[in-house]
Amino acid sequence: MDELNGKMIACQILVTGLIARVANEQRDPLRFLTDFRDEIKAVVKGVNIAGMENTDRVRAIAQQTVDELFSLMKPPSND
Repeated sequence: MDELNGKMIACQILVTGLIARVANEQRDPLRFLTDFRDEIKAVVKGVNIAGMENTDRVRAIAQQTVDELFSLMKPPSND
């Protein structure tokens, strides 16, 4: 289980870095991040979760993970 958690954290860091890199290349990075976050949340809200008894809990954890990913990103600098 620790190995799986480690891989998930690594994937989260990778995705966060990728999103930040793309956002930095946008004209309005903050708006891009906000729109992207909203799109990801909509996908998580609408994805079909099969084979689980408590899909609401899985969905809530996925939403929380999305929030955590975006909270790791600092606002763009003024430089």
